[in-house]
Amino acid sequence: MFRAAYMRCSLTKAALIHLLFILPAFFATAQTGTQPKANPKAVIQEGQARFTVLTPRLVRMEWTPNGSFVDNASFVVVNRNLPVPRFTSAKNNGWLVIKTDELEIRYQSGSGKFTSQNLTVKSLDARHPFTWAPGAKQNGNLKGTYRTLDNFDGDEDIWSKEKIKLEDGLLATDGWTLIDDSKSLLLDHSDWPWVTKRPEGAGYQDLYFLGYGRQYKKALFDYMQIAGKVPLPPRYAFGYWWSRYWSYSDNEVRDVVGNFEQHKLPLDVFVVDMDWHYTDSLRTKHDVFDQEKQWTGWTWNKRLFPDPDQFLQWMQHKELKVTLNLHPASGVAPFEQPYKDMAKTLNFDTTGKPNIPFIASDKKYMQALFSTILHPMEKKGVSFWWLDWQQWPNDKKIQDLSNTWWLNYVFFTDMERNSPNRSMLYHRWGGLGNHRYQIGFSGDAVISWKSLAFQPYFTSSASNVLYGYWSHDIGGHQFGRNPDRTLNPELYVRWMQFGALSPIFRTHSSKDAALNKEAWNFKGEYYDALSNSIRLRYQLAPYIYTMARKTYDTGISLCRPLYYDYPETKDAYDNSSEYMFGDDLLIAPIVSPMENGVSTKKVWLPAGNDWFEWQTGTLLKGGQNSERVFGLEEYPIYVKAGAILPTYPPVKNLTHDADEYIINVFPGADGSTEIYEDGGNSKDYANAYAVTKVTSKHLPGRLQKVVIMPRKGAYAGMPQSRTYTVRLYGAEMPQYIVVNGTKISYTGEPNGKAWSYNGKELSVNIPLPRNSCAKQQEVSIYYSKTESADVNTGLVKKFRRLTKGITALKFRDAGINLPELVGKCEETNLSLQYYPAQFYKTLKYFNDNYSQIPDAIKKTTNGDNANWFKEYFKANIQEKP
Repeated sequence: MFRAAYMRCSLTKAALIHLLFILPAFFATAQTGTQPKANPKAVIQEGQARFTVLTPRLVRMEWTPNGSFVDNASFVVVNRNLPVPRFTSAKNNGWLVIKTDELEIRYQSGSGKFTSQNLTVKSLDARHPFTWAPGAKQNGNLKGTYRTLDNFDGDEDIWSKEKIKLEDGLLATDGWTLIDDSKSLLLDHSDWPWVTKRPEGAGYQDLYFLGYGRQYKKALFDYMQIAGKVPLPPRYAFGYWWSRYWSYSDNEVRDVVGNFEQHKLPLDVFVVDMDWHYTDSLRTKHDVFDQEKQWTGWTWNKRLFPDPDQFLQWMQHKELKVTLNLHPASGVAPFEQPYKDMAKTLNFDTTGKPNIPFIASDKKYMQALFSTILHPMEKKGVSFWWLDWQQWPNDKKIQDLSNTWWLNYVFFTDMERNSPNRSMLYHRWGGLGNHRYQIGFSGDAVISWKSLAFQPYFTSSASNVLYGYWSHDIGGHQFGRNPDRTLNPELYVRWMQFGALSPIFRTHSSKDAALNKEAWNFKGEYYDALSNSIRLRYQLAPYIYTMARKTYDTGISLCRPLYYDYPETKDAYDNSSEYMFGDDLLIAPIVSPMENGVSTKKVWLPAGNDWFEWQTGTLLKGGQNSERVFGLEEYPIYVKAGAILPTYPPVKNLTHDADEYIINVFPGADGSTEIYEDGGNSKDYANAYAVTKVTSKHLPGRLQKVVIMPRKGAYAGMPQSRTYTVRLYGAEMPQYIVVNGTKISYTGEPNGKAWSYNGKELSVNIPLPRNSCAKQQEVSIYYSKTESADVNTGLVKKFRRLTKGITALKFRDAGINLPELVGKCEETNLSLQYYPAQFYKTLKYFNDNYSQIPDAIKKTTNGDNANWFKEYFKANIQEKP
């Protein structure tokens, strides 16, 4: 538990709700804002050394040769004014000894610069002891992330054949991490804080020591407190992004959007790559920095977009967000439309019509770039920028200033200062501190199974530096050296299934006519699987958004490694491709091709609870390694037993919060959740939001109660009433159901008023009347006291695959006359909902007889067809759960 020395504050209603929302995860809240000067009560100065106790696990240690200490924000650390934790400080035989609840720091007074001889930090946790001194080598770093996956085939560069070298992260099995901030650039105290160098002084040491043992989540929370929160992206960012490197015209964009509408596929963001501006006439020319000029452009290509304003207005009418690709390195050329205005703003000498050079560290230049060129485009409908810096790594004027890092800062903070909407940027990882600028794109990965296999690990390990919003080119970007220049539909399906369960869901590819990734270009089961991936993403949107808010509050990313939750278990480290997707979903991506029509996947399921294999309807014990089998339309999504997931019904996009929520209650245990909502794109989400708690409990007498509690909190435009549907997965047929004290009727088909049973997914669906969100709603589900059945044994999978197999058999033998046993088994799912009184009898008949189906079919069709079905049945249906 986080224990502070004191707390002086008066909680507003909104603040209290906020505190209650994150209490289950942590017993402290990070302060917001940039307050780089620490509370004096947390500071101990000993001559030329200064120690700041920031948390029980985090201490700043400085030594200065000239007695001058640094209190500016650095690129990494922006906040040091934290609640002062409990600690003691004393002198003992010439040693300064500082003790927190977790650490003991010893420094020999007056001994000068920190060395292994005069400074140690010791863990007070007997379970994970360590003693650190300057120069100690960390052996078990769990790694962070990397700037780009450009030209990587999996983890190997296709040209150099070198393996990717992920940067070190903030976590290590050693139990400690040292952040050396001694050479980090600083931010000044101006209205728009700008880069400034550290004061001169050789030998200055500025160290941050994190000692956490296996308390990984607390370590990340501590770091977040000093390095800043991960801003919550707008809700639309969690929808589907359509992106392709292609010289789209206005007409083509409208056709693509029309196809999404025709196929009833939701869409939120349309990415327009760099052909939105003029490029062709400059292809072979280079600027003064030896960069290809065609990458930079500020003037709409009127051959493709004859009226950009009307194009953007049309996209707004369709409620789509637009981002444009920027490569700013070549500055502003004389032929560009805004050249004269930019030159006038900067008082730039245009004699000879030279380029206005790009210098990111020049504050006047960047202010002019935004005010003259970018802000007017934003007002006309550009929602955010895709900043694609590919050029020289460091600034031309300030040594060691990373252009990637700095441009992230400048673009994001400009939007914070000037946009009426929530800030968002789409760029690359620039180093520690860049988590404050949200969304990264990983670049031009090679299209291969190796690349797909690497991306789940790459994505989740980035959470170790709080960079939790990687956006990949789903499906891969380029063929690389692969001579087979065709898009493997199975590979693309598996990539899309992973993409739907990744932080940002965006397809993209190189300018190659073979890379047509639109779902409607695929047929049959590939189309079904691709479109279902997109729909699943939108179905999960309320859950994803709730987890994104928890990222803002706690620093724990949406996609994170298993060892956050199971730090003492070796399997959590060994199964690096698996990851948690929020608090309640474990994902085990399929990253290899099928064999004999199925994908076999080895899955580790952690102990401590059971896990519901959502798409097959199987409840599995935790604490085991299990070999599972999946068809193309299935994916290894494991839901914690008893979890409650808020989802949407079918929606157009995420511009608006849905009027209806589906409360999905999973089997195996009691559970609870809190559903987060806010204005979606509002800037005041830190305090203007609401949460709704939902609980599910199993009571004596075969009674289950689901309670939707009164919503707490407020935000502008908040709906006062809402419709809910309670969906119970893996449920038996209830005898009767009571909603808010009134017994409701049953129907075999959903009709919006009566409750229904879905035999395909073995779920109970209970529509609730529209009601005020300020009122509690209670659903009581009564099951038979005399009969019971375990319905979570993979029946959903068996029903689905049996129907698929029988249908395929009919196309092999159209005249087949199915035996009664086969017909009754194949229609079990519908019989369950048609005849509720015979639920247990129907289910027993299936369980007793389905294994006899191959023999029954053998008597009614020729040998080849019978043998085919027997093999299909063995591989797809008759497997052990």
